[in-house]
Amino acid sequence: MMYLSKFLYIISTSKTKLLLILCLFLSISVLDAVGIGLVGPFIAIATNPALVKSNAWLAELYKYSNVDSISHFIALLGLIIVVFLYFKSFLYYRIQQYVLEFCYAQQVKLRLRLMNTYLLLPYTFHLRTNSADILQNIVGESASFTYSISIPLLQATAHAFVLLIILLLLAKTDLLATVTIFGLLLLAAAPFHYFRHKIANWGKDNIDALTETTRVVNHAIGGFKEVKVIGCESFFENQLSAQAHKFSKAASRFHSVQQLPRIVIEVILMTFVVGFVSLALFFSERSENLVSVLSIFAIASIRILPSANQLMNCINTLRNAKPTLDRVYLVLKEIEQPEASRYLKMFRGLSLNNTRKNIFNSFDSLNDKPLKFKETIVINKVNYVYPGASINALLDVSLKIRKGESVALIGKSGAGKTSLVDVLLGLLIPKSGDIQVDGFSIYEDLRAWQSLIGYIPQSIFLTDDTIERNIAFGVPDHLIDQQKLKRAIHLAQLSELIEQLPEGVKSMVGERGTLLSGGQRQRIGIARALYHEREILVLDEATSALDNETEKLISESIRALSGTKTMIIIAHRLSTIEHCDRIYEMEKGRVARSGTYQEIVLQGQISKPI
Repeated sequence: MMYLSKFLYIISTSKTKLLLILCLFLSISVLDAVGIGLVGPFIAIATNPALVKSNAWLAELYKYSNVDSISHFIALLGLIIVVFLYFKSFLYYRIQQYVLEFCYAQQVKLRLRLMNTYLLLPYTFHLRTNSADILQNIVGESASFTYSISIPLLQATAHAFVLLIILLLLAKTDLLATVTIFGLLLLAAAPFHYFRHKIANWGKDNIDALTETTRVVNHAIGGFKEVKVIGCESFFENQLSAQAHKFSKAASRFHSVQQLPRIVIEVILMTFVVGFVSLALFFSERSENLVSVLSIFAIASIRILPSANQLMNCINTLRNAKPTLDRVYLVLKEIEQPEASRYLKMFRGLSLNNTRKNIFNSFDSLNDKPLKFKETIVINKVNYVYPGASINALLDVSLKIRKGESVALIGKSGAGKTSLVDVLLGLLIPKSGDIQVDGFSIYEDLRAWQSLIGYIPQSIFLTDDTIERNIAFGVPDHLIDQQKLKRAIHLAQLSELIEQLPEGVKSMVGERGTLLSGGQRQRIGIARALYHEREILVLDEATSALDNETEKLISESIRALSGTKTMIIIAHRLSTIEHCDRIYEMEKGRVARSGTYQEIVLQGQISKPI
């Protein structure tokens, strides 16, 4: 029952569709039984035509059919049965097609839901979660959920219905023989009960191996330069080999066990048929209707064998996929954890009770209206502690930023600069304190606050796409505003670069911008923030990894924006903050000193570069 409840939690569909599928399965199973049930009497009539007149129903039907002879009447009955079987087969095909379409539609919805969940979860969740796990869950586990859970679960239900209806039909035909078959099927299932825990463990090994494989490949290809220069290719190859062998071992054992049901059930049913005939011949009272009964059981076995085999295989597959079910379930439940719940309550007013209802409507950020910012941003006694940490990352931090000002945050590594910026970005929610824009708390509408901010980190994330799409990041091609694009390129001092490129803004930047220099990547980051017309620009050590000449160009781009944008700058190089109106020096999560560049730097309060 726990398995089923997790499955129902994960699928995002109306439960009436599942009820419809169950009704369809039941209907086709009944038609299956009827088709099998018609074969036995038809063979009995064909071998003994006199039964037509001795049976009241058949005699009446023969009378109204106006057929010349009994043999023609029997042939007509055979034709009707064949048409019925063809109709039943076509209906079965259509039902299977509907079920598969349903399952693959659920895969699409699950991938979207996982993506939505990961993007809605707090930043702290992503700090402690490896990207390989996220990638594996969205791409791999969603597919596995379809192949190994949704389809097998529905197929197992269908096969169970078929077996139940057929066994009821056989029970009506010969109760003793049916009880014998049922007992033999249970006997055949017993060995597989022994493997249930091993099958689940093999499934877990598969998932772990695939996740580790993704991680190893990411590390090897992501650090290609270092791998080649150091010459440690064999290190990653050995890691990949270990995970590939782990996957191969678990997968081969599972699929070997999957072959057993067919072999065991086939032998048992053949044993039953031979035994049944032998006993029927031994007891004369059971041999009279041997042909009719045996024909029904023979036809039924044709249906029982694959259904019983598939049912056991589906059950084994479901057991093997239990780690997948648990993994996807736990990810989706993350959004109900206290930390995530608190974050969602501040993000567009979502609450825990309506999170699932609104989760698919959370990406219309292009149409979000930013807060009105006319005068000041006030950070008032903000405290923050990372989950599991014993010491505050921020302690009673208070400062004021006026519109159009450029402020710098400086301090040694670990002083709390990045934590403060992450709080300002709305990625971290403070334990206490508040941030207000013109007297309005940003936590009343966190999304509206984030719509004010453009973020330019030290390492700009660029997609393997064109310059145009990287600047208008997240905007569909048909909605890209060319005037805004040109203005952003001009203000970010990218015009000269664009003119030199044969394809202009349509030029590809390569994976993570490998076809561009560091300074060019940074200026695309600035252009991105300017294209989206963010009033506040946050630069997190945006020039620290650049050479002096490139840093000078970026600094000129930043200075050109002074007065028109409110800027918050984290800097290690003090030369990049000379133009700032105010400087805040941080120590151990506190604001230790504040003042102008002259007061903080030139008058000796900072003796060494930060």
